[in-house]
Amino acid sequence: MPVGRVAVNGSVPDHTPPPYPPPLAGEGRVGVYVGAMERLRRRKDFLAVAAGASASTPGFVLQERQRDDGGPARVGFTISKRVGRAVERNRVRRQLREIVRLSAASSLRAGSDYVVVGRRAALGIPFIRLTEDFLTALKHLEKRRRGVQRTAGGANSPPSRPTSSGN
Repeated sequence: MPVGRVAVNGSVPDHTPPPYPPPLAGEGRVGVYVGAMERLRRRKDFLAVAAGASASTPGFVLQERQRDDGGPARVGFTISKRVGRAVERNRVRRQLREIVRLSAASSLRAGSDYVVVGRRAALGIPFIRLTEDFLTALKHLEKRRRGVQRTAGGANSPPSRPTSSGN
């Protein structure tokens, strides 16, 4: 029946789409909306993050730099031409952006900048595996951060050498 017409019995057809079935485990979007994330856009910020800590996975490299302010976490994405042609690079970028968006509320640390560097292998890795790898990389960076804080001047740090005064 064409849209806008009344049926013979006088009823108007309902054109609302049927409800989507819930996603299966590991498929589709998780039912959490995080919203827009703060993005890194300046080259200077990307270079600063590259000098910080990093964690490698088969599909991407996650880099982190702690800022001195307590502002929200900022995220940048880098997918080079080595990953593939534009369609493949965009697919990897979209997947990584979605992974970060879904985990931003619970996993990203405020006052830190992150850069996600996509790899070609991400094209063949299932989305759920990339998500697990992202969470593992964040835990790795957190463990490294705690280790640095613990050894910086703590009881386990080696004794400092006396400085020689000019004779």
